[in-house]
Amino acid sequence: MTVPEPEPDPAALRRRAAEALRTARARTHSLTGCVDGPELTAQHSPLMSPLVWDLAHIGNQEEQWLLRAVGGREALRPEIDSVYDAFEHPRAERPRLPLLAPAEARGYVADVRDRVLDVLERVPLSGTPLLAAGFAFGMIAQHEQQHDETMLITHQLRRGPAVLSAPEPPMAAPDTASLPAEVRVEGGPFTMGTSAEPWALDNERPAHTRFVPAYFLDTLPVSNGAYLRFIEDGGYADDRWWLPAGLEQVRRHGLAAPLFWRREGTGWVRRRFGVEEPVPLDEPVLHVSWYEAAAYAAWAGRRLPTEAEWEKAARHDPGSGRSRRYPWGDADPAPGLANLGQRHLRPAPVGAYAAGASPLGVRQLIGDVWEWTSSDFLPYPGFRAFPYREYSEVFFGEAHKVLRGGSFAVDPVACRGTFRNWDLPVRRQIFAGFRTARDAEPS
Repeated sequence: MTVPEPEPDPAALRRRAAEALRTARARTHSLTGCVDGPELTAQHSPLMSPLVWDLAHIGNQEEQWLLRAVGGREALRPEIDSVYDAFEHPRAERPRLPLLAPAEARGYVADVRDRVLDVLERVPLSGTPLLAAGFAFGMIAQHEQQHDETMLITHQLRRGPAVLSAPEPPMAAPDTASLPAEVRVEGGPFTMGTSAEPWALDNERPAHTRFVPAYFLDTLPVSNGAYLRFIEDGGYADDRWWLPAGLEQVRRHGLAAPLFWRREGTGWVRRRFGVEEPVPLDEPVLHVSWYEAAAYAAWAGRRLPTEAEWEKAARHDPGSGRSRRYPWGDADPAPGLANLGQRHLRPAPVGAYAAGASPLGVRQLIGDVWEWTSSDFLPYPGFRAFPYREYSEVFFGEAHKVLRGGSFAVDPVACRGTFRNWDLPVRRQIFAGFRTARDAEPS
């Protein structure tokens, strides 16, 4: 007889939702409160919005979904909906919009949040898909954390002195040097995606069976030291390793190293949140495009893993045959398991977080750096857009490549073994690295 799952505790759901919202808002305040008004209104790169746009956009999305759609409240500022519509105004145009000034934006988001917490205490967390298990509140907490990551990218792109600080991440585990370079993942079916994670977004759903042939996957992400060997071997100048579109990017922009690197004497330095430092050879490589990742893999005689290969390595337990929520199991992320949540402002050295390894011993699949995969961003079988097409559906196709695993800039609420990120293959400002794979004959 199947035992029905217990009904979720409404009080616990409200506490979880309130804590997720508070955590996101504290981070938003830290990213916008560390610079003055001109820095908030400036556009530090045409690739990014002014910080003050992100701030008010966060509040506007919260108002539209939690006050209006969930709470049935009257609109507070309907006249600004268009200004903060991300699809109506490309980032390069946003500085010219009639944006709320920093003080007004702060007041607006605070007013919205006060009202949202009242709604959270009053509405049932069941009865509709938007309300079930507090989904709408979780969606908005994830949305704010995603914009916090975007604002952290803006801080990396801005010029000027350092305004952010954080403790250093843990060192690599003592056994790192003895780890195998790769692990074999046996072929066979596994469950990809989820139908059970209450705050999973539409592109993660539904759970479905996927067959993956046997393959080998890097035990660790590709390090700066490994990537430097590609550079020193003339990798950027050798047409053999590059796809035509990637080669065009190299030639057009004179690319010779990851973004923010520059040669100094006989070595390399990089700029990181306003500080210049020697490139740390033991950290995962960061700020490389999909084309750069694919070129390195070709140079190494390997390839990028598919999205399904990445998820199987991260979630499938060969012993039980089930897919877990995370590489380490079903427990929520904790500081000793993965580098998430902007606790540190850099990736940990490769080989860190041994306790967060997968059943096969693959490390740092969650946190540290987003990992490019070879896959286009496509819907799963049975996909249904929810609660709006513009979150995922409009991006499906070959234009965007999938990234997995999160980075040090991603909060745990927006990072799962099933979570899917996507971006254009030319993007370098994002906190992205990679690991490589190769085919294997079935045993």
